[in-house]
Amino acid sequence: MHYVLVGPGALGCLLAATAVKGVKDGDRFTILDYNSERAQHITQNGILYEEATSKSSFAVNAVSDPHQLGRVDVVLLCVKSYDIKSCLDICAPILGPKTLLIFMQNGISHLACDSALHGATAAYGTTTEGATILGPGHVRHAGRGTTHLGFLTPPTEHFDNLLSATHKLFCQGGMEVKLTTNILTKLWAKLFINVGINALTATLGCKNGKLLSLPGASQRMQTAILEAILVANAKGIDVQGDPVESARSVCLKTAANVSSMLQDVSKKRRTEIGAINGAIVAFGKRLAVETPENKLLMEQVKDIEKEY
Repeated sequence: MHYVLVGPGALGCLLAATAVKGVKDGDRFTILDYNSERAQHITQNGILYEEATSKSSFAVNAVSDPHQLGRVDVVLLCVKSYDIKSCLDICAPILGPKTLLIFMQNGISHLACDSALHGATAAYGTTTEGATILGPGHVRHAGRGTTHLGFLTPPTEHFDNLLSATHKLFCQGGMEVKLTTNILTKLWAKLFINVGINALTATLGCKNGKLLSLPGASQRMQTAILEAILVANAKGIDVQGDPVESARSVCLKTAANVSSMLQDVSKKRRTEIGAINGAIVAFGKRLAVETPENKLLMEQVKDIEKEY
């Protein structure tokens, strides 16, 4: 089996470190990175992984040219949501009718990429693992969580086996990973949390836990999530549990964490606001569901991006 991870950002480096620990004799794991300098750095220095007070280094080969990879069985796509289509074009030489492509993005915009798969079959993943990128190939594991993997529609035996092998790889590496037949519900459950937390932390410049104590922040979080639930109901999405309470629980458990969107604005990078709150606004327009809080959050984050 040859696994290739595309996009060594925070989540990508965390998954890479885990996969290297889990890979067995006869299997290969490679990173594909458009940035040739960073790919060379990772090849020379490995993935530097930190958790609490411990540090480890994991050797991994990274390349910038997909033609160097040969046959690939599973591609883990960890790039930002706005880079998906251009990245898939770059990955075209390693995608084909026997390739499993696993999307690991925030939001839900990647669910509309069927026409860009270059013959590959798509699976989807969502995770509550926390990760912070500290430098090229250098990641801090900020919090343990659970990762779910699954297909939107029943797969053939070939792709079912590939996803099962990927599940085993990460479990062997020490992550809690579960296969699910209801990945769409899991993706929306994560979306509700991102809708409530990411943009607010980015606009307020605060860590997750502060959303529960800053004046008005908790109410805004609730309002944004309730709007997203109305959109989900209008789309016929199965909403499980209490998404507002789930978001509050995440704020408590990850109180000291910096959300991915706050990391982006702090480093003056483009955010994934369009795939998160922006997706709720877009679906709301199509379904005649009012989403004023999500629209405000989207506009506020875009205003921050304009100031870079």
